[in-house]
Amino acid sequence: MLSLTASLAAATPPNATATNSCIIPNTRPLLLSSDAQIRTNSSSSFTCCSVRNLHSICRIIKAMAAAEETLTVTNPPSPLSGNRQALISLSDKKDLAVLGNGLQDLGVISDVLLFSLNIDIVWRRSLRRSLCNVSNTFVSRSSCYESLYKIVSTGGTASTLESAGLPVTKVEQLTSFGKPLDGRVKTLHPNVHGGILARRDQKHHMESLSKHGIGTFDVVVVNLYPFHEKVTSTGGIEFEDGIENIDIGGPAMIRAAAKNHKDVLVVVDSEDYPALLEFLKGDKDDQQFRRKLAWKAFQHVASYDSAVSEWLWKQTSEDKFPQSLTVPMLLKSPLRYGENPHQKAAFYVDKSLSEVNAGGIATAIQHHGKEMSYNNYLDADAAWNCVSEFQNPTCVVVKHTNPCGVASCDDILEAYGLAVKADPVSAFGGIVVFNVEVDEFRSPTDGETRMFYEIVVAPKYTKKGLEILRGKSKTLRILEARKNEKGKLSLRQVGGGWLAQDSDDLTPLDIQFKAVSQKAPQKSELADAEFAWLCVKHVKSNAIVITKNNCMLGMESGQPNRLESLRIALKKAGEEVKGAALASDAFFPFAWKDAVEEACESGVSVIAEPGGSIRDGDAIDCCHKYGVSLLFTNVRHFRH
Repeated sequence: MLSLTASLAAATPPNATATNSCIIPNTRPLLLSSDAQIRTNSSSSFTCCSVRNLHSICRIIKAMAAAEETLTVTNPPSPLSGNRQALISLSDKKDLAVLGNGLQDLGVISDVLLFSLNIDIVWRRSLRRSLCNVSNTFVSRSSCYESLYKIVSTGGTASTLESAGLPVTKVEQLTSFGKPLDGRVKTLHPNVHGGILARRDQKHHMESLSKHGIGTFDVVVVNLYPFHEKVTSTGGIEFEDGIENIDIGGPAMIRAAAKNHKDVLVVVDSEDYPALLEFLKGDKDDQQFRRKLAWKAFQHVASYDSAVSEWLWKQTSEDKFPQSLTVPMLLKSPLRYGENPHQKAAFYVDKSLSEVNAGGIATAIQHHGKEMSYNNYLDADAAWNCVSEFQNPTCVVVKHTNPCGVASCDDILEAYGLAVKADPVSAFGGIVVFNVEVDEFRSPTDGETRMFYEIVVAPKYTKKGLEILRGKSKTLRILEARKNEKGKLSLRQVGGGWLAQDSDDLTPLDIQFKAVSQKAPQKSELADAEFAWLCVKHVKSNAIVITKNNCMLGMESGQPNRLESLRIALKKAGEEVKGAALASDAFFPFAWKDAVEEACESGVSVIAEPGGSIRDGDAIDCCHKYGVSLLFTNVRHFRH
């Protein structure tokens, strides 16, 4: 049986109803069958009749279309009222042809060529969606559809669409205003923004559009000048060029469409093109989908404006702390959970201009292993920050954000072994990082028990090195990271606000180690003190680190009092403490019968601390008594 459902409309129906400015007739579905009889059911809302051949069907379709075109209109139609309009203005033209073709595929039936009796056609002349479902036959798109969407576009976007063979109306044709002021205001026109902002449910809005001959836009697809890429390009950009790359018309159209999202779909991301086209094919108006696109649009403009603001501030002032600060962040991945399983979490990448090419864990490449967790990111970041400080080949082992083993050596495998030796118990389940390329990597063994690690990080791996690491465990996370840049702003959240500070970038090369004791350190002792000082800045306060020969022997972190930290660090160092260097992240408040004297009695040869206590004299006298060198750095390295 061949069936056709359509809307049958008389040219001047007696029971027509008025909607806004148009007279819309009440309609009744017409069912056509291959039966020989014509049946009318006056008690229902449809009329049944029969036809004997397909040509009759086509004639009826055309007659109904012609009848619809004779509808009475109280006001003259807008110039583009025959189609829905999609406004497209793109700097990044990724997948533009896909979008353009997708919009063209959304159509209404203007003519039907039938080559089979097995056809089911649903005809909706004035609705969003028209379907031509054909089985066991061929109907070309051009013969079945008249495009439902007319594309209005600007400049290069229009040229790209035309090159793809798609019909385009240029925005200048819509505005009759050309490109004044070098194109700065080409889209800032009532014919554009009126069609975007008009509320379809407000009669006076629609009457105003009709009066001025303005058509409405149903879809707005815009992305912005690549300001971010321009101002961060190699070699920088001149100030005037930066100003010219600030988009004005694009954000205005995006904001207008997002505000009126109830009637206008706004898209700023090419990843949303497929979802947009699927939505337009559907027969439901999902307001949640519209709101999500509107949110994304406002967020897109906000991030764009934050880049402009950051750049202008740097052109205006050397102050790192402006009165208002916006940090754009992009979701990289949702996480399984936060610090604990009951906490939800996600990881965001900082898209500030200052973070471009800045290196670090956020932009690291993961070559292998399970997905990163919240705690993995914290530990890997702490480890990478620490190892990036060292100039010589170095291995750092971190547990709960504290370095529990550090060693520098020309042979990186030897450095790894020495770093683990500092605290093998804590190293188990920790993070291992290197500041040089990893060629070969072997875990130390204890009988049949292999050392287990969560993450390995390095700036580069050889093919052999990656192969060995991948073979150790399916879950071992292998990251390749770039060295951190210095001079970045450090942000930390507190309840209701944020703390901002310079990053702690000072190294021993930036510090003067002043000998305040009678005994001056030997060259090797000074080198050990500098190594200990570089380690201690990465340990949580109260921090004590003991080192010798470019190797950490013992450390302790986070104790409420410095004396307890000292005792634990000495216990870890054991007998190797003799002749070692000791560093404290802050001054010693007491010396006699306290931390300084216990350190001297343990056999350390040199102590490095900031100084600044009212009892510094006691510390100096104590070191003199035991023949220990005491160095003041005048720099504190608190870490909370």
